[in-house]
Amino acid sequence: MSSQQMKPATAAKKLEIYLPATPEEFQNSSLSRADLAELQADPPAWLRTLRADGPHPRSVVANRLGVSASGLARAGVPDAMTSAEIEQIKAESPSWLLAEQESLSRVRQETAAALAEKRRKLAEQASDERGRR
Repeated sequence: MSSQQMKPATAAKKLEIYLPATPEEFQNSSLSRADLAELQADPPAWLRTLRADGPHPRSVVANRLGVSASGLARAGVPDAMTSAEIEQIKAESPSWLLAEQESLSRVRQETAAALAEKRRKLAEQASDERGRR
């Protein structure tokens, strides 16, 4: 039985690393789930360095800046940034960053409120159904 192989782009996404910054050997090979697990459990030096210094993919940049990936796109931020570039943006605290952080916070609050309302309605329905029995 052969193990399922994943493309380098899929492995990079799962490792949260920027594929073009990886070694050529990684970019040109497919990985098994066991290979991926090994990289996660015992990352080689190049992976540790890449995770620490970047360049990082948009999802990691967005997370570190506390904004959405869409917010980065609206601001015209490059697809990949180094840790130093991310820290520089944080230090400068441009108006777009503050606006996007506020926007993401608002969206998360609205999502949490909607989820709480849904749970309340489900609990109410369950209570009504128990009362009818």
